[in-house]
Amino acid sequence: MKENTFALIITVVNRGHADSVMDTAKDAGAQGGTILHARGCGVNENEKFFGISITPEKDVVLIVVKTEQKQQIMRAITEHAELYKAGKGIIFALPVDDVTGITHMLDPQ
Repeated sequence: MKENTFALIITVVNRGHADSVMDTAKDAGAQGGTILHARGCGVNENEKFFGISITPEKDVVLIVVKTEQKQQIMRAITEHAELYKAGKGIIFALPVDDVTGITHMLDPQ
């Protein structure tokens, strides 16, 4: 089984924190990323305010990185965004089997 060259780091944080996450990732070696806007729908997500249900808005930050950079970038984001605290967000990574469109990150053949 071949080792993946790239990984996808996925970070979900409360709305308004994505730019800070992206800046931290870039400082740790990431080339860039994509920010998506989303809504939380977990067990603890729906809160009531004067009897009106409020669904918290989220930002999802997607960053493709070389596998050897993954841990360093994830550690930096976790520390900066305080993801070790309840309610701050979540970060995880998935292996990327194939990728096109990031020629600046590919080693010349």
